[in-house]
Amino acid sequence: MSPSRAADFLQCPLLYRFRVIDRLPSAPSPAAARGTLVHAVLERVFDLPAAERTPEAAAALVAPQWERLVEEEPELAEMLETDEQRTEASWFGEAVKLIETWFTLEDPTRLEPAERELYVEAQVDGLTLRGIVDRIDVAPNGALRIVDYKTGRSPGEHFETKALFQMRFYALVLWRLRGVVPQMLQLVYLGNKEVLRYSPDEHDLLATERKITALWEAIQRAAEDGDWRPHKSRMCDWCDHKALCPEWGGTPPPLPRDAEALAVDPVVTGLVDPDG
Repeated sequence: MSPSRAADFLQCPLLYRFRVIDRLPSAPSPAAARGTLVHAVLERVFDLPAAERTPEAAAALVAPQWERLVEEEPELAEMLETDEQRTEASWFGEAVKLIETWFTLEDPTRLEPAERELYVEAQVDGLTLRGIVDRIDVAPNGALRIVDYKTGRSPGEHFETKALFQMRFYALVLWRLRGVVPQMLQLVYLGNKEVLRYSPDEHDLLATERKITALWEAIQRAAEDGDWRPHKSRMCDWCDHKALCPEWGGTPPPLPRDAEALAVDPVVTGLVDPDG
């Protein structure tokens, strides 16, 4: 299970079904594409010698990183071409502004990350948990700090728990992999210049483990019963599949014959990397 698929089911079981069982495509959104671009630049800036990690040097990485992303996903270029409100220059300008904000929150000349964009995977009670961590810092005493970049604004109090769930998920996986509880979980919000920090302990991570196990059991029950009921919330406004949701007058497509297997097969669903 990955944090994103876990979050889908927690938000709305029908959304999980649409993404995992029906495999409904989602058009790339400008916000998501911009986030991918900024993440790529913040990863690559650490390839430079410490003294050369400047806002100007990072801004210079935007165009080549965008070219690389477009080469891998041509639909990103199509998205930009059909967006009448954005030119390539304004698109890059939005990314550069977020990157410059990051320099006001962290000083990369004083950081030497131990890992960047690290794929992690661990077994918990027979369930494979996996994810990709933006950055891991290791202190001289061995203490771990997990860092995740967010290009949006920090969440309100109501959504803060959801944001921290992802970080606790990563912390649990690293604890099982390395036997060390990460000392700090750090979310860096570039949209409004805020940093959210949390120090977990074993009690937190064991509670997260129980939550994930219960979540997987709920997914299995939904798969057996075919009951993927929607959960109406404010998040519906950002759902790509709102028109198919019964809560909004829509009709979901018929369940595939192999829906139960698709819902819980860790390779088919993409919950587990088949090459991992």
